[in-house]
Amino acid sequence: IPIAEESGLIVPLGKFVLRKACLQIKQLMDLGVWPEDAKVAVNLSARQFSDPELVANLKETLEITGCPVSILELEITESTLMDNVEAAIMTMRQIKEMGITIAIDDFGTGYSSLSYLKRFPIDILKVDRSFVMDIPSDINDMAITAAVIAMAHKLNLRVVAEGIETQAQLDFLRSNRCEYGQGYLIARPMPAVDLEAYIKKPLKAGII
Repeated sequence: IPIAEESGLIVPLGKFVLRKACLQIKQLMDLGVWPEDAKVAVNLSARQFSDPELVANLKETLEITGCPVSILELEITESTLMDNVEAAIMTMRQIKEMGITIAIDDFGTGYSSLSYLKRFPIDILKVDRSFVMDIPSDINDMAITAAVIAMAHKLNLRVVAEGIETQAQLDFLRSNRCEYGQGYLIARPMPAVDLEAYIKKPLKAGII
């Protein structure tokens, strides 16, 4: 990935990944198995996010695949946003105007100022797994995670906790009203061919 970033290859790669994800979701929707109100979250690299053709590529992808705009969620790392805050805000506003959901990924690891956070037109904060993995043995991580969840809710943001691997972690997050979670306790990475069977089962993405 670092080599792809440096060479610029990450931009066409990212475009391919986005289009493939939207096509797969559209196929599941056509089969009638895609859960109501579910979203597909796609990571944007720093190079993609700064690409002047990003918004045009997003529009083209949604038009070609027929994937509803309301299904798509873009994840942008905190550190990416801090590279050029004013430019990032302008780009995010354009994405939001399209009706796409925006999540800040790996929150808590990028040293962002809270004064910027209130200006970002975002919908979701994703708590980095480094804070979740030592729950409940590390009281500091528990305090930080609880504080991030509470702060996000005050800002009318939803929260996704990353890296949930134990029932104790899940119980703690539920007690702090964290809406969503991801991690091996919920589901491991799987090929697209297994996804249809998985989503026919009761889903655990919503954890409260």
